[in-house]
Amino acid sequence: MGAWVRGRASDRMVTAQRFLSLCVALVMSVTTASSGQTPSAVSTPVTDATRAFNAGQFDAIESILGSATDERSVVLRARAHIARGRYSEAEKLLQGSVASVPAGDAALELGRLYLYLGRRQDGTRLLQTVLSRGAQNSPLDLMRLGLAAQVLGRFQDANSFLRSASGLAPNDPVVNTAWGELFLEKYNRADAAKSFQVALKADPTYVPAQIAMARVMIDQDPPAAKAALETILKANPNHVQAHLLMAELALDNRQRDDARASVGKALEVNPSSLEARSIDAAIAYLEARTSDFDAAVAGILKINPAYGDAYRTAGDHAARNYRFEEAVELTRRALQVDPANTPASAALGSHLLRVGDEPGARRALETAFKADPYDVVTFNQLAMLDTVDKFQTFRDGDLVVRLHPDEAGVMREQVVPLARLALDTLSEKYKFKPTGPILVEMFPKHDDFAVRTIGIPGFVGALGACFGKVVTLDSPRARPPGTFSWTATLWHEMAHVISLQMSNNRVPRWVSEGISQFEERRARAEWGRESEVTFAQALEAGKVPKIRDINESFNDPQLWSLLYHESSLVIEHLVAAYGEPALWQLLREYGKGLETEEAFKAAFNASMDEIQGGFDARLNREYASMRAALKTPEIPENASVDQLKALATDNPMSFGVQMRLAQALNAAGDVKGAIAALESAGRLMPAANGQANPNAAIAQLALKQGDTTRAIRALEAVVKVDSSDVESARKLAELVAPLGDAARTASAYALVAELDPFDGQAQAVVGRRALAQRDATRAVRALTSALASGPADRAMAHTDLAEAHLLAGQPADARREALAALEIAPSFERAQDLLLKIIAAQPAP
Repeated sequence: MGAWVRGRASDRMVTAQRFLSLCVALVMSVTTASSGQTPSAVSTPVTDATRAFNAGQFDAIESILGSATDERSVVLRARAHIARGRYSEAEKLLQGSVASVPAGDAALELGRLYLYLGRRQDGTRLLQTVLSRGAQNSPLDLMRLGLAAQVLGRFQDANSFLRSASGLAPNDPVVNTAWGELFLEKYNRADAAKSFQVALKADPTYVPAQIAMARVMIDQDPPAAKAALETILKANPNHVQAHLLMAELALDNRQRDDARASVGKALEVNPSSLEARSIDAAIAYLEARTSDFDAAVAGILKINPAYGDAYRTAGDHAARNYRFEEAVELTRRALQVDPANTPASAALGSHLLRVGDEPGARRALETAFKADPYDVVTFNQLAMLDTVDKFQTFRDGDLVVRLHPDEAGVMREQVVPLARLALDTLSEKYKFKPTGPILVEMFPKHDDFAVRTIGIPGFVGALGACFGKVVTLDSPRARPPGTFSWTATLWHEMAHVISLQMSNNRVPRWVSEGISQFEERRARAEWGRESEVTFAQALEAGKVPKIRDINESFNDPQLWSLLYHESSLVIEHLVAAYGEPALWQLLREYGKGLETEEAFKAAFNASMDEIQGGFDARLNREYASMRAALKTPEIPENASVDQLKALATDNPMSFGVQMRLAQALNAAGDVKGAIAALESAGRLMPAANGQANPNAAIAQLALKQGDTTRAIRALEAVVKVDSSDVESARKLAELVAPLGDAARTASAYALVAELDPFDGQAQAVVGRRALAQRDATRAVRALTSALASGPADRAMAHTDLAEAHLLAGQPADARREALAALEIAPSFERAQDLLLKIIAAQPAP
């Protein structure tokens, strides 16, 4: 499975807008904390104005508070100005309060405003005063200090203050939201979510906690995040951050018109919002409207001359569209504007990792880590690079493969040739030579792969990822044997290299995934078919998305397997209906900047509706028999064998009835009848796999009956469908070996060796068969892996490998291995004879 990855989570954070809500909340936090009441239960002019603010009713704040000059009222009035981009008015209001209370809420707010406008020295001075002179007597005091410390980058102090505030007011929604925001900024999603849940339990209507929880969900469950944001906007249509997060979601789905509309709504509220203007600029950049982008950035820098995030935001969106080299350049421009922009340094490190510049990535990440040692992603990536620095590197032309030293002995003979074969085969198919070097990194620990790919552990659903010139994937040891096929995964990712580069990294996710899954099936009949039955079930239930909706459907991780398969079927249909050159043209049209509707029209000279109609007709033809087999009548829970036989007679096309009948017959002791029913089920649903594979059940029953021949035939059928079922492959090899059929035995062991390259016995059998067939290349590869796997008889393994090297015309290597065998077993006659043969074959000096 390939993986489409996004930028850093912090790029989702609309910092100033988030901080605005928290600062407003400060004015009511102490009262609610001490009284035990929620914000919605308190009624004072200040709390009424706060509720008006959270509802986006900014004009109402002046009517509620009038010209009140107490600090809390002034802060609220100033925030209402800031929310509408009236920064000068807010500054004037706050300056008066700061003169009277230099370390209070107004000072915090004014310091934050100065930083937002690029007046770093003024802002820092005020915030340091808040920290050095601020009181620490109440939850409000401690929260104020925590927020000031957070803005100044003193994250440990911020955490300490907010923890203390939470200790004094454990159920306060304002305090818990602020603490959760700190966790979220440092990528601690679990603790962030806990804090937000506490806040929402105390006050389900508390908008800052609602928006924060939406941000927690936005990468993990985009549909849920979107629903939450829609609820927030229904209550507060002027919530700038909610509009901008909606824009982010739309951009992830390539729905730029929708994103533009959301940004427009944000700018109607606050025309000077730097975050909204930055996303607007990013959209212009993605659409190649260079002059508009430059003008938008110029407008941003007029408000804040040090706002490097104008470029960083564009870089983030370029990266989220897989345009990583452009992201690198944009983020470097961000650092030119603001060399102290730590998030930009961290983002640059991430982007450089994805273009394969690991030394450059380390330099950028170390710069970021020095400034912010609490950034979990930066820490993870540097630790991962420490691990990768120990990897062994193997080169084959423009292909660079890096493997963990514990696995390199076995895997170099497997990964390098397969990656080379995939790259060459696919390049020839698409008449396209990708730009190298192509870097492939394989990780024995899944979390290292996850960090290399997205910066944080987890990423459980992914097996591999491709960034255009960089491929990362799990090694066979990263997951239990039989969990997945690393060979199919590598082929899949190498296909991404082609589709991404051929489209200038502009192809939509679903098309690239569809091509990769399609190319899996073209490479090997048993690859890429694990979702056939699931897809047929979804088709029967009417739950298969239309082509134009596939890309957005990828927002739901639970649908990924279904969508991968559907996408591949769309590509298969396009190739069958319009020809391979049309598919190549589609990629080139994307490379020109066209979106799907226009690109399809240009490549296939057909509308999306016409293509959908042809695809639907194809699905109806090809899945008719499978859909019929999936129809199952109602079966009584305790149906007897006779009842099931009658149902089978009445429903001869039902796979489910045949499987239930087989189960009942076996329970009744009629093994022969059970096998017959399973054979019928297998004919009805040849694609059934896993626990539902009739041939797997036949193999078990046949073995119980001692019918080895039938078990072998069943297992051979199993491995044709379950391409990663290594245990069935092992059992097949075990049963075939005693028959004396060398070719059949080697074929069975070859599948074991492919799925579990560290199985030394399987590698040895494959290698010896290759020797017998005088296939020197294959013999060297298999026997090298066999030796590196740590076999019990190392003398034999060295001797086998020596013979392979001799066959390959590599006498020096052959001599080395023969001598190694004799060091272990000096009297081993086969090694002695082979060494003499090697010496005799070498020319005299």
